[in-house]
Amino acid sequence: MQTTTFVGQASGIDATLIQIVAQLTNADLTFKEEGNKCSLVQTVKHSFTDVSQEFSAVGLSGAVRLLLKGNSALLGSTPAQQAAVDSWIESVDQTLLPVLRQEKTEPLFVAAVEDFLMEIEKHLFQNHKTVLVGDVATAADAVTAVAVAGVCHTVQVKELPQQAHRWCKTVLDKLQACLSDEALKVTLRGWADALTEGTASPLEMPLPVAASAPATPVVAVDENNTVLKKLMDMAIEHTAYSHDSCNTAEELVSKVPLPDRTHTHTKNLFLRDKKHGLFLVTVRPTANVNTKNLGHDLKLAGKTNLRMADAAVLDELLRVKPGSVGPLCVIQDGVNVKKANDEVSADKITLVMDKALFDNYSFVHSHPLRNDMSVQMTPQAMKDALQNVGVEPVLLEFAEVDPNAPAPSKEPKAQQEPKAKKEVADKKTAKKGETLLALQWKKTENFPNWYTDVIVLSEMISYYDISGCYILRPWSYKMWELIQLWFNERIQEDLGVENTYFPMFVSKSRLEKEKDHVEGFAPEVAWVTKSGDGDLENPIAIRPTSETIMYPAYSDWIRSHRDLPLKLNQWANVVRWEFKYPTPFLRTREFLWQEGHTAHATFEDAEKMVMDALELYRQVYEDLLAVPVIPGYKTEAEKFAGGYRTTTVEAYIAGSGRAIQGATSHHLGQNFGKMFDITFQDDKGETQTAWQTSWGLTTRTLGVMVMVHGDDTGLVLPPRVAPLQVVIVAIISKHLSAADAAPYCEAIRADLKACGIRVKYDDRDLYNPGWKYNHWEQKGVPIRVEVGPRDIENKSARVVVRHNGEKVDFPIEGLGARLKAKLDEIQSAMFIKAKEARDAHVVKVTEWKDFVPNLEKHNLVLTPWCGGEHQDWEDWVKKTSREESLKTLGQDGEDEKTATSVAAKTLCIPFNQPELPEGTMCIASGKVATCWVLWGRSY
Repeated sequence: MQTTTFVGQASGIDATLIQIVAQLTNADLTFKEEGNKCSLVQTVKHSFTDVSQEFSAVGLSGAVRLLLKGNSALLGSTPAQQAAVDSWIESVDQTLLPVLRQEKTEPLFVAAVEDFLMEIEKHLFQNHKTVLVGDVATAADAVTAVAVAGVCHTVQVKELPQQAHRWCKTVLDKLQACLSDEALKVTLRGWADALTEGTASPLEMPLPVAASAPATPVVAVDENNTVLKKLMDMAIEHTAYSHDSCNTAEELVSKVPLPDRTHTHTKNLFLRDKKHGLFLVTVRPTANVNTKNLGHDLKLAGKTNLRMADAAVLDELLRVKPGSVGPLCVIQDGVNVKKANDEVSADKITLVMDKALFDNYSFVHSHPLRNDMSVQMTPQAMKDALQNVGVEPVLLEFAEVDPNAPAPSKEPKAQQEPKAKKEVADKKTAKKGETLLALQWKKTENFPNWYTDVIVLSEMISYYDISGCYILRPWSYKMWELIQLWFNERIQEDLGVENTYFPMFVSKSRLEKEKDHVEGFAPEVAWVTKSGDGDLENPIAIRPTSETIMYPAYSDWIRSHRDLPLKLNQWANVVRWEFKYPTPFLRTREFLWQEGHTAHATFEDAEKMVMDALELYRQVYEDLLAVPVIPGYKTEAEKFAGGYRTTTVEAYIAGSGRAIQGATSHHLGQNFGKMFDITFQDDKGETQTAWQTSWGLTTRTLGVMVMVHGDDTGLVLPPRVAPLQVVIVAIISKHLSAADAAPYCEAIRADLKACGIRVKYDDRDLYNPGWKYNHWEQKGVPIRVEVGPRDIENKSARVVVRHNGEKVDFPIEGLGARLKAKLDEIQSAMFIKAKEARDAHVVKVTEWKDFVPNLEKHNLVLTPWCGGEHQDWEDWVKKTSREESLKTLGQDGEDEKTATSVAAKTLCIPFNQPELPEGTMCIASGKVATCWVLWGRSY
């Protein structure tokens, strides 16, 4: 029993949310008006115990947390899930409720709401979920969906993203079915009706939001139940209660919440082994039962092969149906169960129980032969019942299930690529659930999900709690450092550029000084408007780029032609707060880059700088990342805002059939020089305006590399940017100890390091060779060196190449030099493979009828064009290609916020122009063509 009093205003969004949560938890809630004070006082007396407790909480988050105390169905069944539920509710409290309480409609408030909605969309999409936490709807869904619906009902926000829309509508519909208060139902129905416009349709959620079991269990009576009769005959203290039918332990935990963590349900497995007989295994729901190790833990002689017994065996020997098994089955008369001091035999059932059930809990709940009832007993009562029938369970310790372990591969075993015998043998010894190396998606089946899998499981990134911002882990940051090292050497030594650093903030007046420039970045600018509790007198922008930050200083520093050229570069972060769907590395709100800014005395000097920088970008992609690119000019519509001309290198992603802008180098002309008064006295004493350039390369490079080279195992890294180029793995076995392998492997490592190879000897003794193979393949290390007892005997080593699976044995003498050459061979082969894939998808088209069909084949399309200045016809191609593509796909439209539209756009006017016969007509306008232009669907 629990009585709850809410102290505060009995109306408003806080009260509505607390009423909903209270009804879902069957709390008897009363309201007490007391000004602006908002708190919750709850007195709880559990039906299972005689203990009464009083709790109090302040604010929505605290109130909801208090109401959910002990309710694993709504709060989550694991600590990680409970923390996630709490985090979502806290975010609602901090982000959405302040807007609702004040009914604010200012742009900043609306932007905050839209950002929150996009965070929900991203979370659902990237985690392949229809709920926010875990696999079933929780309080996070209930509270968040109600707050979202309330916001969309009262505040003018743009349309919800599609998946968030469907999720919100589904949760509201399910809530209405769960609530008893008609006023609340009417409120939710009105909010739900406001969401009916659009494409939202109900989702299949695994369970209703509300828990099926009441807070106070209904005492059950089943006069024909042999287990309940036996307990009564033995005078064993117990409480039997009814609940919804539950076929699995996971469903039981979700549907039948227990009072607190001193209570536990049970998970039960009925296993059989041809030689050793039958085993009923009873554990807590979060225990990990490893059947491969169970035979060893039970000290069974010889080889064991424990497998789940089928339904017929259950019915014959335990007289119970699947989903209704529990330890109390063995107290039935006539069950052939192993008694105390009996030997394990093939014709008896051995009861195996989790030691934690007796050591860590005050009450254990289990089924009495049916899955719509449970029996609550103390551990001692359970022991007494078993002892009365002569059963002494085998007590074992079971580890917790790893919440981060991946789901088993969906790929049928018959379709999996066979491995070498030695590798299979190693993998057989790896414990299930120890590694996160299994990708759940194939590159050819679901490219976006595959990409997400690869960058997370290879430890390149971790997600952050701000949409569009990501943590670069050491594995990816090292790649960025290697690019920095290479690039710095060339711009400093070859181009005379110096590194510097400017502040990340820019005043509004400076940012808005160049009209075209600010208009180009205005939708993406993030503003700082507060300092502590006070508002800033003038908002400050976080740099989207640094022209307007750096050029006032250039104006101060440049006086004479002797001060030119001024060539500066900075490695920094920038923020572009766009609302398109973020994609790690490719499209993020904060990213790392280098930005070069130079000033010159002449147009020609500036033009040379533009081309020199672009050539370095080509080399970064082709020589370091093994990714082929197409250099060219951007059209007027696609050039840098405020600049004179933009050059670019464009890459192609075969897996998605899309192009991506690799890097850009801009000739800014004299526009910024005039705006910021960057002038100088020439050698004749006349005042001249400087000619300027800017050029940038970002961490997008890493995402492009992953997409181009990765496979269904994980990353495939070009050697020149691989944090580790070679990893050495010793095959430890009874024939080769770690101590014996170490000197040999360390000698190989020293030889490779002396040759300039980034190498590691993986001597971790926690993992077997098979696990290490998978781990380093997932992370894309170009070469693996395997050392076994025969290799040491023959003074050789096996070399395995990541990108093509080649295996070859080399003598260790001179191995460093051989592998150095092998790495160069790998680098070249990866580039050739990527270029062949790219070239196969670049087609010439001279008639419009062939344009969209080639886009649908994932091609880049090279067409005759009337000139880069014809923006109207460029817009026509975008619009028309989008319409025709949607018609082909059978779709009415696409999300305005999508970052991957079906429309074609110009990528560049390639420097390398094919011959253009005289009189060739533009594919769109029908005018005489002046050049070839490259089109494609782009990121």
